[in-house]
Amino acid sequence: MPSTDDRPDSKAPPGSALDFFRDRFGLDEGALSSSLGTALERRVDYADLFFEYSTQDSVSLEEGIVKSGSRHLEQGVGVRAVSGERQGYAHSDELDVESVKLAAATARAISDQSRDPGSVPVRRSRTAHDLYPIAESPTEVPVETKIALLEEMDGYARARDPRVREVMASVVCQHRHLLIAGSEGGLAGDVRPLVRLNVQVIVGDGERMEIGYQGMGGRYDLDRLLDPTAWKPLVDEAVRVGTLNLEAEDCPAGEMDVVLGPGWPGILLHEAVGHGLEGDFNRKKTSAFSDRIGEPVASRGVTVVDDGTIAERRGSLNVDDEGTPTQRTTLIEDGILVGYMQDRLNARLMGAEPTGNGRRESYAHLPMPRMTNTFMLAGPDDPEEILRSVKNGLYAVSFGGGQVDITSGKFVFSANEAYRIEDGRIGAPVKGATLIGNGPDVMQRISRIGHDLELDLGVGTCGKDGQGVPVGVGMPTLRIDGITVGGTQG
Repeated sequence: MPSTDDRPDSKAPPGSALDFFRDRFGLDEGALSSSLGTALERRVDYADLFFEYSTQDSVSLEEGIVKSGSRHLEQGVGVRAVSGERQGYAHSDELDVESVKLAAATARAISDQSRDPGSVPVRRSRTAHDLYPIAESPTEVPVETKIALLEEMDGYARARDPRVREVMASVVCQHRHLLIAGSEGGLAGDVRPLVRLNVQVIVGDGERMEIGYQGMGGRYDLDRLLDPTAWKPLVDEAVRVGTLNLEAEDCPAGEMDVVLGPGWPGILLHEAVGHGLEGDFNRKKTSAFSDRIGEPVASRGVTVVDDGTIAERRGSLNVDDEGTPTQRTTLIEDGILVGYMQDRLNARLMGAEPTGNGRRESYAHLPMPRMTNTFMLAGPDDPEEILRSVKNGLYAVSFGGGQVDITSGKFVFSANEAYRIEDGRIGAPVKGATLIGNGPDVMQRISRIGHDLELDLGVGTCGKDGQGVPVGVGMPTLRIDGITVGGTQG
């Protein structure tokens, strides 16, 4: 796992976002102070301004030709005024000072008591991290270069196996300038790159058709994805999974021991446990983990963290969307619940400190506590020995979609790649496998933890209350005893 101390010199320091908004829109410290004063003309507990200027482009290929391409610019400001538990929020796609003040006046309308208008002095906050320095914005790379990449991937995939019937590939690039000013006087900026490459193949044998998918991405230069040593293994894996599924048997159903592979299966941890450890659900006491700090909620040896400070990761941030520096937050330590993920609002109402988990999709959305990179730490066990310890069960390597109920903790997840375990060995691939359980209960059923922690390849997007944000997941190989597996065979 990358160390946050081993970072190359930055060519675009986060502080450059402050200069960007000042030079392009005239939003200097004086204008920000005055606008915050407008938001505070009624007695509110807290107010903030969130400015965004972002560009995004995408190109996709299908049937050997470029099927779609897009490029768009998004700019605007969101103004929030908080009074108790109530939040007033207004946003505008105009970034001149008068539009900002109008949005601030609208947001403050949630308050009941008047105060004298004034201004709030703001000052640049110390930059705690520089996690994703880049030489060139990925959205500035010529579209011809991106098209050439997708065409190479298409030809390479078709040459890998004659059973490849169709190839769909896409590359998405984003570059965001953000500026956050709070009524407590903090002023933080961030410049966030994000790239993602996806490939999906359809393979066929007679009338049977199957799909294989793989993707990768992160907060780094697009050059990394243009390198054949990066994208060829991606295509190889998509073809491998597709052809593997052509041979898959129906999955048996019933209660059985399950081994989860490392890396992307951490999405189960993210959904079944992670959301339940976000501050808002626990403040409102709607989480299965509410009021359980200091209690055992998982097997001994299970430690879960949320870490927004890992260099170049998809879920990492220099500061969150409220201007709070990100950090590594331990949520579960040796099976004991020790913390929640907090934004400013829920931390204040719960008498806690913000953990750098206040996130929003864009300037048009309110922030809320969200995960960054959430994963389980490695344990002492050899992954091969974990497999050998299961006489008959299921080995799940990759997951697709899932559903979770935060209040009860119940979940259902479908496996994209799974195998029978027969006498301690990996057996035939199976299709139609689903894992059904309860998050808190499953955490207590973990009996073996591998030493092979892996993070995902950088494709996760988390949805909550209609907002999507990029996240990371991960875990080592795990053995879970006696979980319900739904299948296509009784």
